[in-house]
Amino acid sequence: MTFAPTPIPSRTQFVLEAIKHAILTAKLQPGQALVETELAARFGVSKTPVREALKTLAGTGLVVMSQYKGATVRLVDAEMAREVYDVRLLLEPEALRRTITCGASLDDAQEALERADSAPDKADRSLANRDFHRALYLSCGNPLLGRMLDEVRDQAALVSTVAWAADPSWEREAAEHREILRLALAADAAGAAAALHDHIASFLRRAFPGDEPADPAAGKDRGAAGPDARNAPRPVTAS
Repeated sequence: MTFAPTPIPSRTQFVLEAIKHAILTAKLQPGQALVETELAARFGVSKTPVREALKTLAGTGLVVMSQYKGATVRLVDAEMAREVYDVRLLLEPEALRRTITCGASLDDAQEALERADSAPDKADRSLANRDFHRALYLSCGNPLLGRMLDEVRDQAALVSTVAWAADPSWEREAAEHREILRLALAADAAGAAAALHDHIASFLRRAFPGDEPADPAAGKDRGAAGPDARNAPRPVTAS
């Protein structure tokens, strides 16, 4: 027997999306306390949907629940970023390769890229960039792989929001996005996957110098060329 997941009540869903949007657009800052009574008054609801929304957001990694401090927006540090980007490096390029190989539409990625280019502020740009990456992997043909990447998507957006506050590097990243999409539209699955890998890794190097995660997959295909090939520098796709 299988059981369908219990739907989230509409008020809880409304509060959840509102709090998530505020976190991902830096209206609620990392480390900021999330007081149930204040949020309930802000959204015109009782504390119950707020409490349930915070529990759900804690499960996605955007909120931290503490017995003593209550709920707070998750702090971003090098360790947290490394964990999130390690998962992305391992899974996201392969998901894009599969998306291209199966001939899935990239219209949503194109639309998100255009929305990011015309975004009026960094908040809308961050949300559009988040949608761009999701459009690259969602049609990979493996729903479990897509869900796994969805689980770290919000945390990755939180990392980029914090990093952009210190170093607004979105113009460079937008150029990298255009190159990734160009290769994908040309059906160059290997090239697009390599460009995406470089894009993710270079962002982490800039935002957290010295904390790029090791990526076992990066040297896997070069192993057949001999032991020295494992230490050869990885070619970078030009943007």
